[in-house]
Amino acid sequence: MNPEAEPVEHEDRWVLGLRGLSVVGIRIDLRPTLVLDAGWEVVPAAPTRLSTGSLRTDPGLPLTPESQDVAAALPLFGAKVLSAVAFKSGALRMVFDSGTHLTCPSHASFAAWQITGPGGWRFVSLPGGDLAVRSGSGTGESPQYRIAKH
Repeated sequence: MNPEAEPVEHEDRWVLGLRGLSVVGIRIDLRPTLVLDAGWEVVPAAPTRLSTGSLRTDPGLPLTPESQDVAAALPLFGAKVLSAVAFKSGALRMVFDSGTHLTCPSHASFAAWQITGPGGWRFVSLPGGDLAVRSGSGTGESPQYRIAKH
């Protein structure tokens, strides 16, 4: 898949088009930020799991942004994205070539994560389990958020 592919909407999810992009930086401030090449950023804001496979078989390590316990994310530096899916339920699932799976469920009270990229793309997991999607490319008009209900 082309690393510059546009995100594609499906009935219950968005395939984000990040396949082949590498984690080129990890920033830590109030929340960790995975900086991907080509201008994409992934920002978990709620407890996230990093596992090597299904959470059913490997509960993985927690990535806890609010306590800045982000050591589990450091091995992602240099890893390439194999898949990245934003579900309309507000969950995020990413798989890396290192075998690591990043899973971030929606949160009842706040935005659990956001992903931003070139062309004005922004995906935000909304409180309570929906997904907001924005793209600034195309019409030349101001970008508008669209709620993708699950």
